[in-house]
Amino acid sequence: MDEAVRNYVDGVDPAYRPLFDRVHRLIMAAHPGAEVALSYQIPSYKVGKRRLYVGAWQHGISIYGWGQDRDGGFTERHPELRTSKGTIRLRPQDAAAISDEEFSGLVSAVLEP
Repeated sequence: MDEAVRNYVDGVDPAYRPLFDRVHRLIMAAHPGAEVALSYQIPSYKVGKRRLYVGAWQHGISIYGWGQDRDGGFTERHPELRTSKGTIRLRPQDAAAISDEEFSGLVSAVLEP
């Protein structure tokens, strides 16, 4: 992880850091070779031509960056978490009800070639 990403992660609100770390860990477990860099001032995970963005905000964590047909059905199962085209907004209490396997399915659907 480069210094800019490390500084971003170190600055994540402590209330949301466990959720951010969970999402990061799941992405890296599924794609250990993913390139991680800041893009649009938030961490971007790049695998080939695919990207997934994870940002920490006042509400918790937002996940961005996939085509509408590339979320593995995640937003269909959790429509209340979708806030706009290509954005999932997670509060810690929302994420607590979602398994690691389901998040991993989202990550795989987004980043698989």
